[in-house]
Amino acid sequence: MKKKQFKAESKKLLDLMVNSIYTHKEIFLRELISNASDAEDKLHFRLLTDNSADAQSEELMIRISPDKEARTITITDNGIGMTAAELENNLGVIARSGSQLFKTENADSKDIDIIGQFGVGFYAAFMVSSKVRVVSKAYGSDEADCWESEGADGFTVSPCEKESHGTEITLYLKEDTDEVKYSQYLEPYTLSALVKKYSNYIRYPIKMMMPESRPVEGKEGEYETVETDTVLNSMLPLWKKNKNEITKEEYNAFYKDAYHDYDDPLKVIHTKTEGSATFDALLFIPSHAPFDYYTKDYEKGLQLYSKGVLITEKCADLLPDHFNFVRGLVDSEDLSLNISREMLQHDHQLKLIAKTIAKKIKSELLKLLKDDRESYEKFFKAFGASIKFGVYNDYGVNKDELKELLMFVSSKEEKLVTLEEYVSRMKEDQKTIYYAAADSIEKAKMLPQVDSALAKGYEVLYFTDYMDEFAVRMLMSYNDKTFVNVCSGEADFETDEEKEENKTENESNEELFNVMKDALGDKVSAVRFTHKLGKHPSCLSNEGFLSAEMEKVLNAMPGNNGAKAELVLEINAEHPIAGKLKAMLPDNREKLADYAKLLYNEARLIGGMSIEDPVEFSTLICSLM
Repeated sequence: MKKKQFKAESKKLLDLMVNSIYTHKEIFLRELISNASDAEDKLHFRLLTDNSADAQSEELMIRISPDKEARTITITDNGIGMTAAELENNLGVIARSGSQLFKTENADSKDIDIIGQFGVGFYAAFMVSSKVRVVSKAYGSDEADCWESEGADGFTVSPCEKESHGTEITLYLKEDTDEVKYSQYLEPYTLSALVKKYSNYIRYPIKMMMPESRPVEGKEGEYETVETDTVLNSMLPLWKKNKNEITKEEYNAFYKDAYHDYDDPLKVIHTKTEGSATFDALLFIPSHAPFDYYTKDYEKGLQLYSKGVLITEKCADLLPDHFNFVRGLVDSEDLSLNISREMLQHDHQLKLIAKTIAKKIKSELLKLLKDDRESYEKFFKAFGASIKFGVYNDYGVNKDELKELLMFVSSKEEKLVTLEEYVSRMKEDQKTIYYAAADSIEKAKMLPQVDSALAKGYEVLYFTDYMDEFAVRMLMSYNDKTFVNVCSGEADFETDEEKEENKTENESNEELFNVMKDALGDKVSAVRFTHKLGKHPSCLSNEGFLSAEMEKVLNAMPGNNGAKAELVLEINAEHPIAGKLKAMLPDNREKLADYAKLLYNEARLIGGMSIEDPVEFSTLICSLM
């Protein structure tokens, strides 16, 4: 029989298909099953519109049959089938999509759910096959035909025998190489896993004979392997069901199985959106962070399906970074896929879906905060860092969207509170939200400035996460209330009378402060008296944008060494040490300089900072005893 040549530069195109378009060879099975599903859909549509049709929709199915001895895989459907002319046109002209043509011809019908659109998926078979044989019999026809090809050299079409309508595709696998073990695709468990991965939600049953170990009847302890006709796919996706028909247990079981978690999810978000962006989404908020969540190996993203077929395992573009903890999937028929269906074209539709999902996640988190405070606090302890990062990231573009989700531990009962809760119980004349930054709540409580704030009746938020202060600095304010670090010079805990007293006292002791400043050099920008320290002899406050805690964080990052906070050494004017310092000024300036260094290091210790020169510090203590 004379071999026919592929048309339209098909040799080059076929070579491109086999070697370049698809990333993973295992995709071949997804593509062939999708084609089989389309054939079933076409027949299903025919049965709905043709009263004379005698086939039954419920009998439609797809079968996979591996043969290890022959090194073949056969994919069979009982769908619409193809005539000899259709075999030549659909398989002999690469990139001619019969499915796309069918959809175009029946564009007005809502009963069509065809997957294919490019006309190239079939040729993925050549990634694993040295030869492909297609036997097909069109529905309503008495004749069957066979299409065969060994690749770019061309194909043949000839009459053959086939009992029933449908299509049978046989792949003759390539020989194994050092790089690729094609024999793996002959293993039933491998094929079953690929079906579950890519085609689990094809609407028709996908069957295969699967080996099963069973006890031998009448022989205790002995087992035999038998083959059982098994349906490999779930068919109806959970997310396509009515929410009212799904139990909590079903959601939890799906989550654990799909995402390999041992705990139930904290929150399930099941939504269907129609309009400019039409899609189904099934999202889960885990109850705990994955083991690799805070490592560079963690990858965000949602599974993306199109018409029940898995397109990509993790589509990062569907989730903003601040919601990277969300797991789940999106199923949409409206996405523009690339020719391999492995990736998306980055279009307007994708952006709309991502925007809608982000809004839905936020609204559900706010609902959780309102209705189940305990669960929300559990969520925030696990993933709050991502929310804070989202406030700070991209120059604060998302800060207004996320500020309602923030929580911080408050000095009031030492519990997590929202910014709204803090502001709602502020003192009548209070214009600022006070916070203290430290490595822990215990260290924050030790800060002299915290004592001052609490003594004045102010509530203080404890910032113990390295991201906290950066986030609120980007946020700047909440409900017109600015954020102020209690260790900042902006913190105002003094009465007007105390301020005037401080001003007068500092002006009269300028010489004293100059001596102490000279002893400390560029470690501090100024030295001054204050009346806000209670029992503490000294403290370090900061001027400008950088606080001491922010300095530590920045200097711990690669390439950021050299960040320096502008610190001020404040001496408690009401502490006995103030009088001793004044007494040293006339005659013992050297000792005064030593005390300046001692008080500076003491203030660093109380502020949770390390001592720059421990040897000098210990020597000073001994010399001044």
